[in-house]
Amino acid sequence: MAEAYEDLYTMPVGALGVIAMPGSEELAAQVDYYITNWRRDLHSIPQSLSGGYMRDTFQVAVNCPRFGTGEGKAMIDESVRGYDVFIIADLFNHGLKYNFYGEPVRMSPDDHFQDLKRIIGAIGGKARRITVIMTMLYEGRQHKRAMRESLDCAIALQELERLGVENIITFDAHDPRVANAIPLSGFENIQPTYQMIKALVNTVPDIRIDSDHMMVISPDEGAMNRCIYYTSVLGLDLGMFYKRRDYSRVVEGKNPIVAHVFLGNNVEGKDVIVVDDMISSGESTFEVIQQLKERKARRIFICSTFGLFCDGYEKFDRAYEEGLFDRVFTTNLIYREPELLARPWYTEVSMSKYIAHIINILNHDMSISGLLSPSQRIHQLLERHEKEIQKNQD
Repeated sequence: MAEAYEDLYTMPVGALGVIAMPGSEELAAQVDYYITNWRRDLHSIPQSLSGGYMRDTFQVAVNCPRFGTGEGKAMIDESVRGYDVFIIADLFNHGLKYNFYGEPVRMSPDDHFQDLKRIIGAIGGKARRITVIMTMLYEGRQHKRAMRESLDCAIALQELERLGVENIITFDAHDPRVANAIPLSGFENIQPTYQMIKALVNTVPDIRIDSDHMMVISPDEGAMNRCIYYTSVLGLDLGMFYKRRDYSRVVEGKNPIVAHVFLGNNVEGKDVIVVDDMISSGESTFEVIQQLKERKARRIFICSTFGLFCDGYEKFDRAYEEGLFDRVFTTNLIYREPELLARPWYTEVSMSKYIAHIINILNHDMSISGLLSPSQRIHQLLERHEKEIQKNQD
């Protein structure tokens, strides 16, 4: 694993510290495992590095207790003076609870965000640099103003900037243009394209990724940019569903969808990848895959960065039993309930090693542009996959 360090020739910004917010411990432990092993495998390290460059763990323990009234505080168990601190934050972990006047209450994204600010406050300006790895962007769906409404995502980013956060790293933001709210701070929006494709070919070894056997489908106009990237690197055709909405009504804060209209080539007999940033209730996903099956698509694979499944899994169970789709791929960037992991139609896409690479490189204050543009690695993966298929056919 030493190859992860072969190009890291600069001095680190500071001693590395990785803080796992409550609910992010599993992901942070995996990231820490990769970093500690990479550094342990080094045959030589840059001169003048302190003894803390290679440690048994880079994690810094924190605690966020709450009073009976629901108020909270953050405590850091060791000094982080001069550290290059990376805070891994899953603000959508609904598996945590706290006591509120004697009653257990699930933590909401708002509760997690307050804890994030408390942890930054506990650091007290002593760290050399603070980077927040917000695995799913807080209030990312409230990114623009269409009427008299709040701009929560922009306000949250500006709050973190004022607290001294230099860099914010997130994945598959609903609209990455929200970075305009903090133009003088670092904001990286990272796509898990390579990891998704790798999981797809490993899980479905007979899949043929070419324009004769496969298409990429965007479930709405908002997902077009990420789908265009998929089609560009994979050399596939693109189809899109357009959401026709009723703009005369507002239901639960949004205009209801009247119909999904398909734009694209014939999908008959082809495998289909439906690419989106998140699965929330799943209603839009069901309408899309049902229409694709009516158009005689062969196999349907749903690739979504975040599997929220706000309305449970029963609808997906029924759709799977009816043959409407073949597999769902989501990442480990947010909390996954044990019930989801046990589903026969579910595959988890690990992003732990990718995050470890990002932290390693940024700790040396070097560019991560190579990680942000994985087209070469995708092409190498596809070449290996095609050779394996040819070998099996022979």
